[in-house]
Amino acid sequence: MSEVTTLPPIVAAIRENRRALARLLTRIENNAAAAELAALYPYGGQAHLIGVTGAPGTGKSSLVNCMAKAYRAEGKTVSILAVDPTSPFSGGAVLGDRIRMRDLHGDQGVFIRSMATRGNLGGLARTTSDMIRALDAAGFDIVLIETVGAGQSEVEIASAAQTTIVVEAPGLGDDVQAIKAGILEIADILVVNKADNPGVESTLRALRAMLDLGHRSERIMHHGKLMNVPAAPILGEEAAWQTPIVQTIATDGTGVPELLAKIAEHRAYLRASGVQQLRERASLRAEIEERLRDLLLAHLLERVGVAHFQAVVERVLRREIDPNSAAGLLLAESSRDHKP
Repeated sequence: MSEVTTLPPIVAAIRENRRALARLLTRIENNAAAAELAALYPYGGQAHLIGVTGAPGTGKSSLVNCMAKAYRAEGKTVSILAVDPTSPFSGGAVLGDRIRMRDLHGDQGVFIRSMATRGNLGGLARTTSDMIRALDAAGFDIVLIETVGAGQSEVEIASAAQTTIVVEAPGLGDDVQAIKAGILEIADILVVNKADNPGVESTLRALRAMLDLGHRSERIMHHGKLMNVPAAPILGEEAAWQTPIVQTIATDGTGVPELLAKIAEHRAYLRASGVQQLRERASLRAEIEERLRDLLLAHLLERVGVAHFQAVVERVLRREIDPNSAAGLLLAESSRDHKP
């Protein structure tokens, strides 16, 4: 009996048919695939999830294109999830990253999906984690997640990906920006792309200075916030992962083999050290807490009614009560008729 015949229909469908996968991702993006996601979840956990983030203009899309081609040369299947910003004015999104990935079109071992943030902050959309799980369950060896390129606040990718790559480029601003940018703190691997541009040595010096500022720590999610814990209790300071800096030129593929080698080293480190399980446990707890907050809010609004909720908002607007008192009042009213 083949593997496909033993799989649930939804899993078999998305592994055999790209159209079925695309339709599922659309339902996930529209928050209409809860049953399918529950069926898919036991069949994930095999893909290597690689996040690529950085400021606009660093060449993230071109680098992702080169990485995908290099992985295909190794015989690995690749899916790419490119997140684009949604306009706060029109509500639309360009979804143009695949324009830079035309070299991959027609390759059956590559699947590219663009999605809009729909106003979500942090570089990802609210449904990105569910779409990643679907791509993982679809059997891809590599899942590349490219964030919107918003700058210093794109830290959500650190909880969604197993290996986070932060892309910098010379000539994009003051070197101090590279040191103070909080986004660099989430990097498992730093990439200086466009390494043939003037100023690359200055950029490298700034990044090395940032790495020398403190002790290596492991990032985890705690109560929904990204936090660092010292690496020493896990492995010892010397054995902990030391963030490497790789120089690349995405236009001709220079440095990409070295980058893939560092990614493989990092994956091996995560597995051997137990850090991967630590990160995943903390990330899942944070995700469950966030989903629980959403469900509880929806339940509260259902109990008190939208009209009454709006009436309380009006009372706050008239300064009859403060926002904290309003929240306490709504909570008390939502549980008034509750019977344990």
